[in-house]
Amino acid sequence: MRRDGAIGLAAGLACALPAAAQTQQPAEPDGRPNILFILSDDHTAQSWGIYGGILAPYVRNAHIARLADEGCVLDNCFCTNSISVPSRATILTGQYSHRNGVYTLDDALDPAHDNFAKRLGAAGYQTALVGKWHLKKRPMGFDWFCVFHDQGEYVDPLFKTADDWVDDTEGPHGTSERGFSTDLVTDKAIDWIEGRDPDRPFLMCCHFKATHEPWDFPERNRRLYDGVTFPEPENMMEFGPGRSGRTFEGRQLENMAWRWENASRDPEAWWCRYPELPFTTEGLDRTAARRKIYQKLVRDYLRCGATIDDNIGRLLDLLDREGLAENTVVIYVSDQGYFLGEHGFFDKRLFYEESLRMPFVVRYPREIPAGTRNADIVLNTDFASLLADYAGAEAPDGAQGRSFRANLRGETPADWRRSMYYRYWTQHEIRPAHIGVRNDRYKLLFVYGDRLGMTGSDAFVSAPAWEFYDLREDPYENRNAYGDPRYAEVVRAMKEELLRLREEVGDTDEANPRMREIIRTNF
Repeated sequence: MRRDGAIGLAAGLACALPAAAQTQQPAEPDGRPNILFILSDDHTAQSWGIYGGILAPYVRNAHIARLADEGCVLDNCFCTNSISVPSRATILTGQYSHRNGVYTLDDALDPAHDNFAKRLGAAGYQTALVGKWHLKKRPMGFDWFCVFHDQGEYVDPLFKTADDWVDDTEGPHGTSERGFSTDLVTDKAIDWIEGRDPDRPFLMCCHFKATHEPWDFPERNRRLYDGVTFPEPENMMEFGPGRSGRTFEGRQLENMAWRWENASRDPEAWWCRYPELPFTTEGLDRTAARRKIYQKLVRDYLRCGATIDDNIGRLLDLLDREGLAENTVVIYVSDQGYFLGEHGFFDKRLFYEESLRMPFVVRYPREIPAGTRNADIVLNTDFASLLADYAGAEAPDGAQGRSFRANLRGETPADWRRSMYYRYWTQHEIRPAHIGVRNDRYKLLFVYGDRLGMTGSDAFVSAPAWEFYDLREDPYENRNAYGDPRYAEVVRAMKEELLRLREEVGDTDEANPRMREIIRTNF
């Protein structure tokens, strides 16, 4: 898949560092911690190993496990809109989608919007961003950035800088560099850290494309998992909503086979390059076909994820070499979760656990006890406030989260949240727009099923519907218990909490009389 003629080819030169920065030597900054914020795409908790699960024995995760052993793992970190562009906007701004204006994949973050990088820069930090940006317009608040065009490609990706910036909406632009994207991003992060001003603390945002579809991997990981047959999720053979009582179809594994098969016939016409094609399920019954799809998906996915772990190791080694490990906050987090065959699904977007959960590990030896886990409900709205707290900076203007620095020390505030609010705004028949509330045990989901003018949505209107799960009794959400009389009082209380949280976060749909009517007639 070749790009237009405006794109150059200059291996290793696309994102040259500022000349002055390249001459600096490492030293101790001003006492405030450095921050290394590593963000991946769709790298779900089921594939980290440190969260257990059926794939844990197979995951190559030595460096993620090292971070867990030396820091704190969040067991209940959640996104507030499980899709990449909105989640990334929320991470930066500390705001829900209805406040930062990024509701769907098709939206862009206004460069004028405040974010944590701007705040840290104002507080004296040197700031940098490399890798996947995906918010379409020019990154702001970073002294230096070198980011992919759009999603980025795994092999020979395009990189854009301040010197040649063109918004993603204007089409492919930038300079192609030879190599594998995860390795290249790490190379650039290492170069920048080695060339930083040693007298000031730094923020490095190192953002990988992995593990986003098409789940490619470098040659060194090609033979990983040869001969392995992966165990299957216990609800993988859920063909449609009939058995569980869920209220929509979801994105089923058979659609993944359709993508692979179409790409097999005409790779140049497809939107991405999948590894190890051709693929077909021809001649297989639906059970055998689903099993074949799942095995390829997981094998590709885990090889892609292993490449992330390789590069986290390189970054940790750098901090050790530079004498920075003790005074650097290292965070590794995914922008949301992902289905790996659970419910027969792939992809994300839904309020179900595999999609909702953001795996998160943080190490800061000067403050965070090693080898700890935290079960507090933490949201991606909280990240900006946490980073500002560590930097001694103000949180972004209008940030709706709060710092969980004390929580990470084992000192959870008495008034910490006990429930969380979620909204997925994009409307499609198989994955309707919905809102939800979750606490430590129960989850209530309301499908309102209307596009309400959102970009990237279908005109199809879904019938309003409810789902309810007792996560203690049914952790894999196998049975919609909304109509179970045993839970009538709990459901009533959860509906009240959902309405309360909508008011608390300001998502009141004042400009959407259609949504207000749906709420009025269904609550």
